[in-house]
Amino acid sequence: MFLENTIHPHKRKGSIEVVCGSMFSGKTEELIRRMKRAQFAKQTVEIFKPAVDTRYDDVKVVSHDSNSIHSTPVPSSSNILLLAAGVDVVGIDEAQFFDMGLIDVCNQLANSGTRVIVAGLDMDYLGKPFGPMPALLAIAEYVTKVHAICMRCGNLANHSHRMTAEEQLVLLGETNNYEPLCRDCFVEAKK
Repeated sequence: MFLENTIHPHKRKGSIEVVCGSMFSGKTEELIRRMKRAQFAKQTVEIFKPAVDTRYDDVKVVSHDSNSIHSTPVPSSSNILLLAAGVDVVGIDEAQFFDMGLIDVCNQLANSGTRVIVAGLDMDYLGKPFGPMPALLAIAEYVTKVHAICMRCGNLANHSHRMTAEEQLVLLGETNNYEPLCRDCFVEAKK
């Protein structure tokens, strides 16, 4: 006789997935791919990005390959909780630009049964851990580190080397400001 599970009835299991790496490594492309798969599976999805990121589009999350998906720009992580109620899958792009409250937001969403997919730079242009990303990597059930190709030697790249003299931490840019480099080429470029 088949007994229905009354102790643990079927419920959505939340989790946190982090996709990280350097610039031009495919982080946003992977986030978009996972979000589109969830949409195809008829799950409710909502994608958020920091309001400061207007490089390609004011509203859409857009990869360097021009692949895109509709998103909701928000000024701070606390807005995500308000806008994600009842959503099956939450995507967050450019997580390194959010405040440290993003860690608690992701935990609250996952604890309530939401699948949370976060994409962002794990290191800043100086090669140091970036914003809330180190803590998100620590609490995530799943971590995917993607790599670009070093523009100087062709090896796998994990650093975002800034080629301009600006020293502010956040400088939105593309190939005119940054190049992906491997560890050896990054160290050499910093000399």
